[in-house]
Amino acid sequence: MLIILLILAIVFIVISTTKFNLHPFLALIIAAIGYGLLSGVPLDEIITSVNNGFGSTVSSIGIVIVVGCIIGTFLEESGGAYVMARSALKVVGQKHVPLAMLLLGYIISIPVFADSGFVILTPLNRALSKKAGITLASTACALGLGLTITHCLIPPTPGPIAAAGILEADLGLVILTGLTSSVLPLLVAWLFVTKWASRFYIDPEPNETQADIDRKVAQAPSTPKSFLPIMIPLILIVLRSICNFPSAPFGNGVFARIIGFVGEPVMALLIGMFLAFTLPHKFESTMLSATGWVGKALSSAAIIIMITAAGGSFGMILRDSGIADVLGEVISRFHLGIWLPFLITAALKTAQGSSTVAIITSASIVAPLMGVMGFETPLEKAILVTALCAGAMVISHVNDSFFWVETQMSGMSIKTGYKLHTLGTFLCGMSAMLTMCLMHAVFC
Repeated sequence: MLIILLILAIVFIVISTTKFNLHPFLALIIAAIGYGLLSGVPLDEIITSVNNGFGSTVSSIGIVIVVGCIIGTFLEESGGAYVMARSALKVVGQKHVPLAMLLLGYIISIPVFADSGFVILTPLNRALSKKAGITLASTACALGLGLTITHCLIPPTPGPIAAAGILEADLGLVILTGLTSSVLPLLVAWLFVTKWASRFYIDPEPNETQADIDRKVAQAPSTPKSFLPIMIPLILIVLRSICNFPSAPFGNGVFARIIGFVGEPVMALLIGMFLAFTLPHKFESTMLSATGWVGKALSSAAIIIMITAAGGSFGMILRDSGIADVLGEVISRFHLGIWLPFLITAALKTAQGSSTVAIITSASIVAPLMGVMGFETPLEKAILVTALCAGAMVISHVNDSFFWVETQMSGMSIKTGYKLHTLGTFLCGMSAMLTMCLMHAVFC
């Protein structure tokens, strides 16, 4: 019954927003409360779950989105984004922007959470798309898929690390199998965005004319200065990830604590924001006002945060209803070999939205079955972990906060988001799993 209610809730969200133009925020909140009522969640716990899901999502990515939008606005209005685009196009060429964003997302998401990475890179992505004269749909989809692949498959992202710990797999082998399994999804994602996503046109900057761009570029900052608000936060976040390695490469002293502080995504982006304030040719205090550039950024950020947080409410009510336990129990009854962990994780991801929660929950379900399934050698365990993590890409949709970050920051409709991001994550997850099946057949 819970599974049927989940399907009905998703159908309601899609139809109400696409056919009847209901705002996604209202659709998600109504779906969350309706699902809670019909699934038997106690009345007092329904509101608690909705509030907790909303609040936890805002607390985790709210400030990141706000500050990221401010940086993006200053890069766009000062002309810095177009300077970056011009420099990047000289390297990658106008025909290879989607590939560049796919690889950039793939690299960035190893140390940086996918949500933060997408927010940070969106200004560059928009500028590159505008300069190259291509649709934002293909480049945004490429960036989103690149971020998703490494976020789900390759440590030190939290999901794969947690699964390796729960299943007692060698972390080095998990990194190796994760990297191996990511090659085919990268190829699939590239073909997907160039052959399919490119058919959907989204104007990167619909309100700007070429004259507006030329005017901004004429007073734009230098290329190194333009890159600083993006590169410095990324470098700080990466340094923090390195600092948190078990080997403690930076030690445990003052320097390590400072890196741990400034490398937090919120602090790193705040530093990037202050660097962005130096970009205008002539800085004016009105830029920081409610009617200036900051006000413009906050207006766009508010909509993104509200919709993303409502998606968090929907995901939380699903988790609290116990649907993860139901799906895990049903699927674990079947003797599916290496496909068992993949399908459990895929079902949990599709049901409740969070890749990390799906990976950890699935690993806990599979752990007691390791001996029965015959996964005992270090390589077998590493392959099992990666197969399990591959399922965390299948399928990202309306109960996943990253779905809303990508669609809202790229101007995608929900219908287009399903056709691009959701279908893309499914194909990437399946291709990663097929790689693990082949690896298991050859080496185990």
